Amino acid sequence: MKRLKITVDGTPYDVTVEEVGGEAPAVPQALAAPPAAAPAPSAPPAAASATSAPPAQHGSGAPGEVASPLAGTVLRIDVSVGQAVSAGDPLLHLEAMKMESVIVAPVSGSVKAINVADGASVQEGEVLLTIG
Repeated sequence: MKRLKITVDGTPYDVTVEEVGGEAPAVPQALAAPPAAAPAPSAPPAAASATSAPPAQHGSGAPGEVASPLAGTVLRIDVSVGQAVSAGDPLLHLEAMKMESVIVAPVSGSVKAINVADGASVQEGEVLLTIG
């Protein structure tokens, strides 16, 4: 038996999980085979129109840029500009599909810029903040 702590919508629950059976069930050979490759598209997708909105600012991969790993809503920002942070420190909380994710500092340094606000919708790859 294993005891686990699970948090759902901010409420922690202590649960006990019991493993039933000793081995994983065998997978039939037909199910274990990889799926067939999808056919190549016959025509290239149409180009975006010139009147479309400009894309959100996405990370260039520069050191210290913290990009959103997924699309979601900023719930809370835990840091401020000028604040010193260490690698692994929580920076902000994102909500996506009713799940909360904590975005942590990838490097140590000080927060140079915060590009989002509480309640903002962000896209995957959008630069949330910069650490220098």
